[in-house]
Amino acid sequence: MVSLRILTFAFLASKVTAFLNATETRDQYVLQNDDLYVAVGKSSGQVVKLLLGKEDLLGTGKGPYLDCSCVPSGFWAPGGTARFQLIRGTDSTGTPYGGVVMRDTYSSTNQTLEQYWFLREGETGLHLFSRVTYFNQRTPFLRGLGELRTLFRPSTGLWTHLSSSDGNWAPIPSADANRRAVTVQDATMYLGDATNDPYVKQYSDYFTKYAFAEVWRDHDVHGQYSDGSTSSDKNTYGAWLVHNTRETYYGGPLHSDLVVDGIVYNYMVSGHHGAPVPNITHGFDRTWGPQYYHFNKGGPKTTLAELRADAAKYADPEWNSEFYDSIAQYVPNYTPTSKRTTFKATVELPEGAKRPIAVLAENKQDFQLNVFNQSSLQYWADIDPNTGAVEIPRVKEGVYRLTVYAEGIFGWFTQDDVEVSKTSKTNTFQWTPESAGKEIWRVGTPDKSAGEYKHGYAPDTSKPLQPEQYRVYWANWDFPTDFPNGVVFKVGESKEAEDFNYIHWSVFPGRSNYFRPEPYYKNVNNWTIQFNLSSDQLTGGQTQTAVLTVEFAGVKTANGNDKWASLPKEKYSNLPYTVAVNGRDLETWIIPSYRSGSCGVRSSVVCQNFGRKFSFSASEFLKEGLNEFVLSLPFNATDTETALLPTTVYVQYDALRFELS
Repeated sequence: MVSLRILTFAFLASKVTAFLNATETRDQYVLQNDDLYVAVGKSSGQVVKLLLGKEDLLGTGKGPYLDCSCVPSGFWAPGGTARFQLIRGTDSTGTPYGGVVMRDTYSSTNQTLEQYWFLREGETGLHLFSRVTYFNQRTPFLRGLGELRTLFRPSTGLWTHLSSSDGNWAPIPSADANRRAVTVQDATMYLGDATNDPYVKQYSDYFTKYAFAEVWRDHDVHGQYSDGSTSSDKNTYGAWLVHNTRETYYGGPLHSDLVVDGIVYNYMVSGHHGAPVPNITHGFDRTWGPQYYHFNKGGPKTTLAELRADAAKYADPEWNSEFYDSIAQYVPNYTPTSKRTTFKATVELPEGAKRPIAVLAENKQDFQLNVFNQSSLQYWADIDPNTGAVEIPRVKEGVYRLTVYAEGIFGWFTQDDVEVSKTSKTNTFQWTPESAGKEIWRVGTPDKSAGEYKHGYAPDTSKPLQPEQYRVYWANWDFPTDFPNGVVFKVGESKEAEDFNYIHWSVFPGRSNYFRPEPYYKNVNNWTIQFNLSSDQLTGGQTQTAVLTVEFAGVKTANGNDKWASLPKEKYSNLPYTVAVNGRDLETWIIPSYRSGSCGVRSSVVCQNFGRKFSFSASEFLKEGLNEFVLSLPFNATDTETALLPTTVYVQYDALRFELS
C-alpha cells in the first residue's frame, strides 16, 4: 500500500499484529515496535542502534543523544556514569508506549542532565525531552548554558541529501570533496576543486553548516534524505527533526539556528547569530520539549519533498497531546492540557500590515532576550490580516507580554501583563503604528531582515539549486567590486537589491577572505543616502523636527556572540554609530554589546532586531534641493578573534525612514 509514495508499514494495515516492546538487555535498553528498533547503550547513555524495518539508519554513528556546553571545562556528553529508568505504559488513547530515561550528574558541580526517549506503537519516531538541573549553594553562579542540543549523528553511506527548509536542500558533499577541501573560514570550506561533486555542481563551491540554518518563525522540519541509490533495498529514507512544539526554545520567531549538516540537530540553546543563553544558577531546573525525530521510508522514486512533507504533518502543537498528558507523570516541568488553554485575540492592525504575527513570551521582556526567567515559555501564530483575529493553542496559563509586528510597519506593538487563562475572554488590542511626522522616504522594507538588499534573498543563479545569496560564504561577494565608490544610495533612483549592501562593514575583511587576504578600507565604513527636499516640504512649521529612524536586523560589535561578557581590552565592545546630516554630525549612538551577534559572516540576515530614532532641527540641518545622510561606523574597527573569522565589526539594516513633523 502506497500513499503519496510514502511506504506505510504493517501496523497501519493491521493493528491486530502491532506491538511495542520496552526491554533491558545486559548492555542496552531497547524500544521496539513493528517497524522501528531503537537501542540505548548503557555505557554511553546514547542511542547506538536505530533500524527502520531492516535498514540501519545510524551505521557506527549515534543518536539522537544529548550534549551541552555547560560544564567548567566546556562541552559534556552525559551518559558515562548514568542512571537509567525503563518505562512501559498505555496512554489515554489505548496506545502502548515505552520510554528510556538517562540521568547523569557532573559530580564536581552537581549539575544533572537528563534525556528522555519515548516510542509509541504505530509510530516511526522518537519523542524527546531534555532536562538540566543545577543545585549548588557553594557556587550559586556556574556559567552560561552555552549550548544544549540533541543530535542524530549517523556514520553510514546511506544519507545522500540535506534539507533545512522547503526551498533549501543540497546533496551531501562527497568524501572526495572533503579530502580536497580548503578551509577558508571557521566551519567553512572551499570545495570548488571537486568539480564533479554533486554538491559543487548543484549548490555551491563552499560548504558551511550555517548555510543550512533557519529562522524559527515558519520552520517546521529539517533533516536528511537517502535517494535510494545507497540503501540496501533501493528504497528512499528520511530522518527528520520536527518542530511539533516551540514553547521551550528561546528568542521567539526571530531566533535562527543550525539545523542540519550531516547531523540532524535539535538546538534547544545556543549563542549562534548572537542569541542570548540562560545562566546556570543554583536552583536551575528546566525541561525542553517535546520534540519529535521522525523516520520514514518511500519507494525508489519517492522524492525528498514527499518524505519531508510526510514529516511536516506532525509539526502541530496539538498533535499527540493525549500521549504527552499520559507521560507527564514521568517528565518534570511538563505542563499537561489541564493547565493550558487557547489564547484568542483581535488586533486592530495598521494599514499596510503584511504577514502580521502575535508572540506571547516572558512578561516585561523583549522576546529576543527571554532567557532570564528559567520558566520562560513562548508561543506565536500568524494574525489574519483581514480580520485581525489570532488564536494560539495550548498556551500554559500565566501572564505574558504580547508582541505584534508585521512586514511593512516600523516598530512593534507590545502589551505587558496579558493574562492567559481558561476564564479569559477574547482580548482586543489596537496597534497604532509609531510615527514622527510625515514620511518623506524609506529605504528597505521593515520586515526584521536584511534580505531585500544586495546579496540577501536574491538567488545565486550560478548554481542549479540557486541558494539565497546570503547563505553563501560572504567573501564570495566582493564589496570593493560591487561598490568601488562605496555605497551612495539616491532615494527615488537607486534600488535596494542592487545599490544597498546586505552588510555595512567597518572595513572589508582580509582575515578569512579567500580572495582578498588584505583588508580593504576605501569607501567602506561611510555610507551615503542622498535625497531631495522641496521648499514646501521644509516650510511645514516654525519648529519643524526631522527624524531618521534606523532599524537593524543584526549588529556585530567587538563582543561577537559573547554578548554579556565584559571585555575591557576591546575598544568596540560598545559600538559607536554616527549619522551626519549635510556634513554635520548628530549625537553618536553607542550600540550596546548585548545586542551583538555574529550574523552576516555566519550566513544570516535575521539576527537581533532593534533601532533608534535620530531627531534634529530641520531648519538647522536641512536645505532645499539635494541633502545627504552619511551613516558611519568607526574606521577600521576590529576585535580579537580566536577562530578564523573576520575581525571587523559591522551592522545589517532592516529598514530606514525619514520623517518631517
